[in-house]
Amino acid sequence: MNNLVVYNHGKDSIPWGEKALALAEVARSRGFEFISPDYQASNDPEWRVDRLLAMDLHGYQQIVLAGSSMGAYVATVAAETIKPHGLFLIAPAFYLPGYARDRFAPGTDNIEVFHGWQDEVVPPENAWRFCREHRARLHMLDSDHRLLSILPLMTAAFDRFLAELTP
Repeated sequence: MNNLVVYNHGKDSIPWGEKALALAEVARSRGFEFISPDYQASNDPEWRVDRLLAMDLHGYQQIVLAGSSMGAYVATVAAETIKPHGLFLIAPAFYLPGYARDRFAPGTDNIEVFHGWQDEVVPPENAWRFCREHRARLHMLDSDHRLLSILPLMTAAFDRFLAELTP
């Protein structure tokens, strides 16, 4: 396989939680390798960005960065350097206090964002703001921050997202 999805977990999450496992199954069915780095050693988003940028990602034809909450922020900041073929973002932690960046240059035009109307961690308007600025596809759904209630819908969209990247 020469296509890769790098999934970046959220602040208080684990590398192989429900979302990562579901997305990994989809990615593998589409011929993508799937990795989920363990960032549990630090809740500093910039430390996590540095860890992602230190990974050897050479040799892959297509790279997709995915992430949930802080992991979506990490993926988006790292995308400026990595220049992935796509970004798949779940409840992205954008425009929050304590995060170094509030301006982004994602390095790709292929961006899809999922966010819940009932998100109690990241206001829904933050996702809308980012998507408006970057002309990203936005799915606003009746769910909370974790978005587990709409996981089947999200995995179906991820399948379509990857299908659009591969001929």
